[in-house]
Amino acid sequence: MRREPSETFNQTNGSKANGSTHRRRRSSVTEEIKHEVEKVAELHARDPAEQRQSGLLALAICVGGIYASFLSWGFLQERITTTTYGPTHARFTYSIFLNTVQSAFAALTGYIYLISSSPRDPKTSSRKIPPIFPSQAILLPLLLIAVTQSLASPFGYASLKHIDYVTFILAKSCKLLPVMFLHISLFQKRYPIYKYLVILCVTLGVAIFTLHNPSVAKKAAKKGASADASRTLGLFLLGVNLLFDGLTNTVQDHIFGSFKGFTGPQMMCAQNIISTLLTVGYLFLSPYLAATSLGSWVGLTSANGGELAEALAFVRQHPSVGWDVFYFAACGAVGQVFIFHTLAHFSSLLLVTVTVTRKMLTMLMSVVLFGHAVTSMQWLGVGLVFGGIGAEAVFTRREKKEKERKKREAAGGKKG
Repeated sequence: MRREPSETFNQTNGSKANGSTHRRRRSSVTEEIKHEVEKVAELHARDPAEQRQSGLLALAICVGGIYASFLSWGFLQERITTTTYGPTHARFTYSIFLNTVQSAFAALTGYIYLISSSPRDPKTSSRKIPPIFPSQAILLPLLLIAVTQSLASPFGYASLKHIDYVTFILAKSCKLLPVMFLHISLFQKRYPIYKYLVILCVTLGVAIFTLHNPSVAKKAAKKGASADASRTLGLFLLGVNLLFDGLTNTVQDHIFGSFKGFTGPQMMCAQNIISTLLTVGYLFLSPYLAATSLGSWVGLTSANGGELAEALAFVRQHPSVGWDVFYFAACGAVGQVFIFHTLAHFSSLLLVTVTVTRKMLTMLMSVVLFGHAVTSMQWLGVGLVFGGIGAEAVFTRREKKEKERKKREAAGGKKG
């Protein structure tokens, strides 16, 4: 059968094209195999002991970073909010300004962390930086986190006018309570009996510590109020702070569960950007809000130009507080990076253990450096709180191991 010249030409060109395509595919596959072989060879060339040592070194750096950052952060927080500056013994009371500086530092540090932790493209070696806000659907829950995060701090700082910093830190160690309360009330979730016993133990410990606190009477006497009323108001404000903290943690869990692939660095950067925008907006609008009935109802005053102008004037008058605020924000931002890095490369149980022991050390540091008096009954309360938290961590670890064992058994049964 005779073929047309054009048909012969097309078949010849097609065979050449197919041949070049096959060669390109073989070359690509060869490069991929070569790359994988190099990776495996590099992995096996390392001494297992060196790998373990490298892992232990990374763990030590993470734990040391969390301790150093947040112990310094806690020391500066107490000094800024509870001590006085200058010969007039002026007190820094501008919590929104402090929160704004903190979130701005955390947003910038989070962005640097996001860039440095992004994977590199194997061909171009350029980093694939994920978007901070990957979708419009994630904006609403992130806004909710920013709102609760921004509202929590002012209530916490306001409580320090009625309770001492040791009580503040002890109660802040009990974040399990508001989180469980929200899950039980909003999501109708049920917990094993030991968690309710932990709540009882922790609540009893905080109650014993607070009721036997001699410094509350001193703070109340300065304000001309009764110790019971001052203590009750301080605990109420701290309870609101813990409730907002619980809402923040609950919504964060929802985001990580609902938006797969959304990472810790993205969360750190996104929520702090929105928080900064919210608090900056408040600082600029507060003088105008103060002139309205709403402003007077919440206690705003426009006499001195609002909180931003007053805070900047305070820093100019007392430069040392400016450095304290700077170091406070920097320590908090760096500490967040260590927390997210630990969460990404090690277990969440380890992170809980580190943060709980860090708060215990912060409390002890506060007692030593700021001269707080702690009675024997208060030490009993401290023991109940941290004992309950420690017991909860042990039971959680056992539950996790049991679940992993059942998964392995189920997987083995399917293979069989």
